[in-house]
Amino acid sequence: MNHIELFAGCGGLSLGLESVGFELVLANELSPMAAETFTYNFFDENLEEKANKSQSAENAIWLNSKFADLKPRLRENPFEFPSFKQAGHSDIPDDLSTLNGKLVVGSIIELNKLLESSPALVEQLQSAFNRRGGLDLVSGGPPCQSFSMAGKREKNSDKNTLPWEFAKFVNITRPKVVLLENVSGILRPFKDEEGNSFHAWYEVSKVFASIGYIPLCLHVNARKAGVAQNRPRFILIGVRQDHLDKIKNDFSHIEQEIFSQSVEFFKLVEENGEKLEFGKLNYYDSNKPSDLHIFEGSFLNNLVGSVEVSVSEAIDDLKVHNPSNLSSFVQNLNDRFNILESRSELQNHELRNNSPIVKRRFRLYQVLQQVGQRPITQAVFKILKGETSSLDVAVWSTLSSFEYLHENGELYQFASKAEFECYLKAHPTKKQTQKALIANLPAPAALSIPDDACHYDEHELRVLTVREMARIQSFPDNFVFRSKITTGGQMRKFEVPQYTQVGNAVPPVLGAALGLTVAKLLQTN
Repeated sequence: MNHIELFAGCGGLSLGLESVGFELVLANELSPMAAETFTYNFFDENLEEKANKSQSAENAIWLNSKFADLKPRLRENPFEFPSFKQAGHSDIPDDLSTLNGKLVVGSIIELNKLLESSPALVEQLQSAFNRRGGLDLVSGGPPCQSFSMAGKREKNSDKNTLPWEFAKFVNITRPKVVLLENVSGILRPFKDEEGNSFHAWYEVSKVFASIGYIPLCLHVNARKAGVAQNRPRFILIGVRQDHLDKIKNDFSHIEQEIFSQSVEFFKLVEENGEKLEFGKLNYYDSNKPSDLHIFEGSFLNNLVGSVEVSVSEAIDDLKVHNPSNLSSFVQNLNDRFNILESRSELQNHELRNNSPIVKRRFRLYQVLQQVGQRPITQAVFKILKGETSSLDVAVWSTLSSFEYLHENGELYQFASKAEFECYLKAHPTKKQTQKALIANLPAPAALSIPDDACHYDEHELRVLTVREMARIQSFPDNFVFRSKITTGGQMRKFEVPQYTQVGNAVPPVLGAALGLTVAKLLQTN
């Protein structure tokens, strides 16, 4: 099975797809920092090392850059890349067949412009560089800040154009199947300036239907596929009309039912175009008991039914103090993705420095998570934020039995309510988003930067390392993250350091489940 990966990031989806039999035709990624990780893992090419030796990249092909040399390219602001037609330094070769299996660094917008000006390259991609069966799949997760419930949710944000650029690429290359992954926030309607609702997922579905793809929309959770994180996601699987006609006779009754509404929607889009009003297509939700049988009894079954994995199963062996043995989850993870280069040394596990006051605050977060009562958390944060100076007796009664970290570095209880209140006042914070992980549960959905969470163990009062976050995201230990570890300030707008690479990635285990789902749609008699 042959696939093209758009918005490839560090390669989580590609790794999952490759593990179940897909072969990479071409990948595209905007960020040079994420591209460095992708190149290191999939091509065993160290771009930093080559840059320091003034060598050129072999497997990462820049559409266009302001720089001729590799070293400044690795820190180049990708939003300042020249257009591929402008003056600059482009790596696009005359012999287009040499792009086979490579990573193209640059904007999808510019890549589409290149395809529109190069029928020869389009022909190469449609045939998957003359591989048997041609192009089976185009997959990817367009950046989603504007759809995210944690973002500004601006209907007219430039970032919202990327799913449409994805569709344009699909329309040019014509794979049998398309797979689009996004945040579940895309399912929540935007409100425009006039108060009208705009359903982004529905509009994207209409676009794919308009170019000949029958869209199947899903709401899934990576947790149900065996990822140690509560990570809901929107998935669109589009099947080219002629390909669906070939395979539909092999469908079970429930599989025919799954696509029946999508086929009707497809016909309505043919008749009405973009004017088709909202409400003619629903999505299947693996979190709804009424939809679960649809997943369990069809080609979607790999997306549900996995045993739930806790945070402690994913990272407990990485603790500094009293680490456990490697869990079966981690062993299976490392065995499952043995397609990568073998690397004996564990990387990306450098501990970050946390000040004593931050460590004491982390212990407080751990206690609040163990208590698990929102009113108590709110009462504590009112003191931390300086909004009040005292706790109710009932709140103190609950919190008094726990041990807290004191300035002498030891854990013990407070003797009185007044003493505890003084302690809270001495640890002010404006944040209320950071939480401690809960050992016996999957990680929360928000987990993409170090500030999102701290460890669950009272002797590990720290943020997670890149490796721990990668484990939670189901990356194997020999998948190495490259470039800067973290970033800040204005550079956050364009840099994609290691923590962000992990947080933005499709979990490889979810990628594998999606790959198995697509594989069933590609099997024809």
